[in-house]
Amino acid sequence: MARRPLPRILTESAPLARMAHSTSLTRSRELARTAADSACDVLHPLITIGRGLRRLAAAGRGRWVDTPRENRGPLAFFVGACVLVVCLVPYGPLLALIAVMGAGAWAGRERTPVETGPVEAERERLQALYEALVPYFSVEGDPSPLYAHDGGWERVFTEHAFDDGGRIERLQLKYPAYFTDGEDQSRFRIEQVLYAKAGRGREYHFGWDELANQLTVTVLGALPADIGAQRFVTSPGETVLGFTDADAVQRTLPVTAGEETRDAPPVVWRTGPRSTEPHLLVLGQPGTGATTLLRSVALQALQHGDVLVIDGGGTGEYGALSGRRGVVGVESGLAGALATLEWASHETERRLIAANRARQAGRPAPEDTRRPLWILADRPTALAHVAVAEGRDDPQRWLQTPLRHGRAARVTVVVADQFESAELLSEPVRAHTKARVVLGPATAEEVRAVLGAPPHTTPTASVPPGRGYVRLGSAPVLRLQVPATPDPLDEATGQALRQTVLSLLPERTVPADGTGADPTATDGGPGDGGASTDADTGRRVNMRKSGDTGVAGDTGVAGDTGVAGDTGVAGDADAAEPHREALTAGGTAEPGGVTEAGATVASRAAPDTGKAEPPAEPVGAAGVRVRTVKEGESRAVNGSVRAVPTEG
Repeated sequence: MARRPLPRILTESAPLARMAHSTSLTRSRELARTAADSACDVLHPLITIGRGLRRLAAAGRGRWVDTPRENRGPLAFFVGACVLVVCLVPYGPLLALIAVMGAGAWAGRERTPVETGPVEAERERLQALYEALVPYFSVEGDPSPLYAHDGGWERVFTEHAFDDGGRIERLQLKYPAYFTDGEDQSRFRIEQVLYAKAGRGREYHFGWDELANQLTVTVLGALPADIGAQRFVTSPGETVLGFTDADAVQRTLPVTAGEETRDAPPVVWRTGPRSTEPHLLVLGQPGTGATTLLRSVALQALQHGDVLVIDGGGTGEYGALSGRRGVVGVESGLAGALATLEWASHETERRLIAANRARQAGRPAPEDTRRPLWILADRPTALAHVAVAEGRDDPQRWLQTPLRHGRAARVTVVVADQFESAELLSEPVRAHTKARVVLGPATAEEVRAVLGAPPHTTPTASVPPGRGYVRLGSAPVLRLQVPATPDPLDEATGQALRQTVLSLLPERTVPADGTGADPTATDGGPGDGGASTDADTGRRVNMRKSGDTGVAGDTGVAGDTGVAGDTGVAGDADAAEPHREALTAGGTAEPGGVTEAGATVASRAAPDTGKAEPPAEPVGAAGVRVRTVKEGESRAVNGSVRAVPTEG
């Protein structure tokens, strides 16, 4: 059908068209606009006051509506009383009118709108992050997808914050309910995408809320590395491994960092009979602070217990502990390590037997069984290589008894080693060390293999010494910063740190060279060497270090103890007589008891025994050991050996 042409009045030069484009009409419009602007400028105060009065009236009406009905009467009476008082006051109505006008002008003022929301660059960053998450949070067939290729980030990013550099500092996002947030692999993929898109080089914390289907990403600051070794405010049985984030633990400790004192959140490891994680395993790369952690633990353990140190690396970084009160020994050789660990195994058995007899008799456990004993083994796998080469036992074999029964006997084992040698750790060490620490740079897979759970943060490539992760039993994985505890004998240690560590060490009972005893020490600790006084008889007992180790393949000749020079071992360490009695300087034991020392005692009163004395007990760098006997119980009280009557 053909189109009909429009009327001429609407197409060509009609009067209405000419009037619309006429010069007079345009001028009239400009005059009207100018008059309106001038009137607005003149009447702007009245307009502002009117807008404010309208807002005040709306607020008053809303308050009246929100007031309960039973309270409206008293409120109306109060308002009426105020109006009456204002009317009776001189110049009251005028002052009230001025006050109302002022309030209206203040309420009706034009407020400059505050620009909220992200800027253009931040919106582009959020959109890019949203599009990167689409392949992981979307599935085909979803009728209302939260994540789609043509969608926007406003629906899923409920909270977001940026730092001064424009990088994401905090982000909270929603994800679909069908996402498998209970699987570690699914979580790991999302965390890697967020880590790459939000900016590498920083440490992020990922908080998964499975109930609300929300994920919160937070940028973590660096843990303070200025906290050094000091006396921490803890109870007996509590050891501070390091410090973590403030929101990770519910406890703080006062610490001194430099010249200031502040509260810091610690990672407290509890040991003892009621501990669920009685032993500790530390793994890390070389130079990441494992030895520093063991040295910090030793300083804290010496406050209430005895410490035995096995330095498998032979670096001598525990030399400052030698000869100190409470230090049983510091061994770096295979022979000394085997002897001291064997003594520790027998000491654990002795404590269990003594405690069991005391319970059966209805008495409290003996005092020497309640004093904690700490076994610190640094790189025991290094000694395992030497043991294999020499055809001798692995020193870790003697850790089995302290690991299995140490909690009841108050014996705590701490093992530190490197990742490269982790597979050489014995099965008891890996099975009974429920408290784990990983130090230094490590991937999420390595952290999971050691701690049993992945960290909730992204590991960084470069970390300071002593930085890592810790997990106590089944607790969450926490970040950890070990307090700085350097070797005071190292020349590279600063003077301030050296003096701090030396002030925390107990007094020395044996000179550093081990040539004799401290003349001022009358009752040495378990690691005392040299001459000491028997606690029961008051006689001097020669407990100086033997000139030979007395283990497999060596002779039992003592260089300065006066022992007969016969062979003390028949080709094997187990062939030594660990339960043979060693007599005191008097030559006889007390009635009903057995006297035994960790070193061979010079027995000049019985030179005609007709047979060789038992081999000299191996003595570490710090002093003597006390062996266990079958006929009675031998005890070490502050380093002196006393005879204990045999029960039954």
